[in-house]
Amino acid sequence: MYDLNKIRSQFPMLNGKTMQGKPLVFLDNASTTFKPQCVIDAMDQYYLEKNSNSHRGDYDLCFDMDQQVAKTRKEIANFVNCEINEVVFTAGTTMSLNLIAFGYGLRHLKKDDEIILSIAEHASNVLPWYRVCELTGAKVVFAPLTEDGRITPENVKKVISKKTKIVSLAHSGNVLGYVCDIKGIAKVAHENNAICVVDGAQSVPHIKTDFKDLDIDFLCFSAHKMCGPTGIGAMIGKYKLLEDMEPFQFGGGMNVNFKPSGEKSYLEPPAKFEAGTQNLSAIMGFGEAVRFINSIGVDNIHQHEIELKEYALNR
Repeated sequence: MYDLNKIRSQFPMLNGKTMQGKPLVFLDNASTTFKPQCVIDAMDQYYLEKNSNSHRGDYDLCFDMDQQVAKTRKEIANFVNCEINEVVFTAGTTMSLNLIAFGYGLRHLKKDDEIILSIAEHASNVLPWYRVCELTGAKVVFAPLTEDGRITPENVKKVISKKTKIVSLAHSGNVLGYVCDIKGIAKVAHENNAICVVDGAQSVPHIKTDFKDLDIDFLCFSAHKMCGPTGIGAMIGKYKLLEDMEPFQFGGGMNVNFKPSGEKSYLEPPAKFEAGTQNLSAIMGFGEAVRFINSIGVDNIHQHEIELKEYALNR
């Protein structure tokens, strides 16, 4: 059984006092989370002991960073149950959703195709699709919500059509916090030959998320909402879709070669989406955050949050 006081003591931000001289109470984890000391130490370790680039040389420090990146990628894959080569490092959920919108959507959508969203979506899962629609002539269609603000497979069925190519929804909303039946929604999408994109920013840190079992096509989440650093996140995508996508940005580390004639070839996913030097200290912190959450147990976190909710409502 986890020790709540012991866990709390690992967060430096919670060991001090507020300007009023009282212990700090923080209720904005949906926006961002505090970082435990182990995550801070992992990031410090990069700058103090492991500072080098990754996939840029064969010397010991560089090889060690290659191993650190691979280790974190594997831990994230295990955390959400996907394949290692389906984990793409990004700057966070917003970048991941933009990568899908412009890397997949822009490539496959055409005039009058439809993208299903809900009015409860975060701006990060609306604005990229608006822009892609401006560029392609596709249209956004909003699935209706239930009277209590939920998005359901039944309501998705009301608006899905032969023109629907993408269904993009949050697994759990950042306003009301409802967890939708994303597995059922993905089934509806696939029955209509559409793909299912999931904003998991508010769900992955709080409930056990199984990419394969849900049978979704893309999953996006950020480290900073799960006790990890800002500026790092992951886009999980079915490998056949990653192969079919265009990169979002271009540069060193994502190409096999290029020639003066303009001929070029890219590395296989996930490398083709990770141009330039990655946020390596944050990747190390990301891996430590996953280990920290695993040490507590996602199910324990979920149960504790239910207890906090009930306490708040009762009081």
